[in-house]
Amino acid sequence: MNATDMLSDAEIAIFRDSVADVKRLRSDKVQHRPSRPAPRAYQTRRDEARVMEEILTTDLDSYDIQPGDALFFCRAGVRKTVMRKLKRGQYRIGAELDLHGMNARAAQTALMQFIQQAKAANARCVRIVHGKGRRSSNRGPVIKPLVECWLRRNKDVLAFCSARPLDGGTGAVYALLKST
Repeated sequence: MNATDMLSDAEIAIFRDSVADVKRLRSDKVQHRPSRPAPRAYQTRRDEARVMEEILTTDLDSYDIQPGDALFFCRAGVRKTVMRKLKRGQYRIGAELDLHGMNARAAQTALMQFIQQAKAANARCVRIVHGKGRRSSNRGPVIKPLVECWLRRNKDVLAFCSARPLDGGTGAVYALLKST
């Protein structure tokens, strides 16, 4: 029994009308085009790399920070009551980062990634342990002044201050991040 035997002449006519514009392919092979790479913001990456290099070459002599010195920074517009609560450790810590044992480049990378991840997770207050620099040379702490510099320059950081003694004292900071 043939397939045309089962169809009426009207059904065959309808089928032929519906496929009338179809053209035969000359090849039965599919052409696979490679997917395009994701666009990369070249200029933005260049600017970020330049800023990172500038930060790493910061003259630490201009930051005369000693192991016991407290850190404090507040952007314009942050209320005094917010800063008072931050100093007292009254905000819930949403994320923590410990920079002990890292060199400057590793600490910077870790800090920048940490801030981005904390912001993505909607953490408003974070604690960053930078250490007091007691095992540093006689020049004083290395990571502590760099962390202060990096946090001041980061647009996502509204304010920061040294932590309470219970949370690391002058070897850690509480940082308040912008909400998303």
